[in-house]
Amino acid sequence: MDQALHPVAWEAPPAGDGRAGSQCLSDIPCGRGPGGGATQNQALNALVFLYKVVLECPLGEIEGVARAKKPQRLPVVLTADEVRGLLRHLSGSAWLVACLLYGSGLRLMEALRLRVKDLDFAHGAVLVRDGKGGKDRVVTLPDGLIAPLRQHLEHVRLLHDKDIADGFGAVVLPYALERKYPNAPREWHWQYVFPSANRSIDPRSGVERRHHLHASSIQKAIRTAVRRAGVQKPASCHTLRHYAESRIMPDHTVLTSLFLVNSKA
Repeated sequence: MDQALHPVAWEAPPAGDGRAGSQCLSDIPCGRGPGGGATQNQALNALVFLYKVVLECPLGEIEGVARAKKPQRLPVVLTADEVRGLLRHLSGSAWLVACLLYGSGLRLMEALRLRVKDLDFAHGAVLVRDGKGGKDRVVTLPDGLIAPLRQHLEHVRLLHDKDIADGFGAVVLPYALERKYPNAPREWHWQYVFPSANRSIDPRSGVERRHHLHASSIQKAIRTAVRRAGVQKPASCHTLRHYAESRIMPDHTVLTSLFLVNSKA
């Protein structure tokens, strides 16, 4: 049996002695298999936590360790025909979210957390707030999505007005904005672009409110669309945004033509 499968017995290095920590980490193979790079990185994090938090004595600089490198993986990229076939098997909010991932390069949760105020139709832009790394950015809103998004927001506005009439309609605000602006949670421009079909109890506050769509519902819809479209690739929500990552601008006529098809359906 591979020796890497057995736990490694070692003594904790003295406080501040980074060389002893280096020897401990060097005993862990950094290649593939059960004792691969993830095992070495986990051991390093455990050592740093032990000395910093438990022993309250920094371990010191660890040198001379052959650190495992994260392997480079090629992304899954769909052809224009495959994207067209996938989008044909989506409808409603799932279709709009998928088009934003493909056309604007949004991540799934970035799309689901969009507020009405984040859509700038006049400038053809989408404002992404608190994205990966806590950073804000502006991405392009494809011309082919402006009409369907406006139509979608009309239905969302009706849903919000009904919630207000029923005594609800307050949405969660980021950070402490709800305390600073007590009326803001019910204002239209703070509402989610893709609200959930049903209200639910917020576990943090106990208030009944309408959250955004759950990520699993979009993931499931896209998995089903990939299967029905006959795409023989492990495509997912993240696959659709690879076009923006590689700076390949999508064909907006694909989105426009598919919007016309969805409107007639």
